[in-house]
Amino acid sequence: MPPEPAPTGEEAHLRALEALYDAAPINGLFRSTLSLPEAGQSIIRFTVQPDSFHAAGAAHGTLYFKMLDDAAFYAANSLVSDRFLLTTAFNLHFTKPMRSGDARAEGRWVSGRRRVFVAEARIVDADGEECARGTGTFMRSHIALSGLDGYRAG
Repeated sequence: MPPEPAPTGEEAHLRALEALYDAAPINGLFRSTLSLPEAGQSIIRFTVQPDSFHAAGAAHGTLYFKMLDDAAFYAANSLVSDRFLLTTAFNLHFTKPMRSGDARAEGRWVSGRRRVFVAEARIVDADGEECARGTGTFMRSHIALSGLDGYRAG
């Protein structure tokens, strides 16, 4: 059976963004995996561990913010194949404490296609209950995706 051809176009861009996410040093502290099922959507799977808890025994807000920002960011950047986006604002709403266990952050592009993009994300725990949601604003930077270590298109 011949090997599958390398992805091209949008598919190559989505796989390259997944590789970029995997290569980010911060993800050594926050173990997680990104998948981009299609442009404008993202899913980050992670496990809440006790080492991310605050003093009252639930996940600290840094974990919520990191996963929501990343999910919204990658949903938006999946629509931009030449430049790295930057977060310019992010609103976060906590709805339920996260305890130990599997969780996922789901991102979705909402609006914008030129300079400014709006995307939202939510975190869902293993029981399917929403733990937080957020909305971010992202803008194009002068940073070329092709120049970033980890971004491997095609």
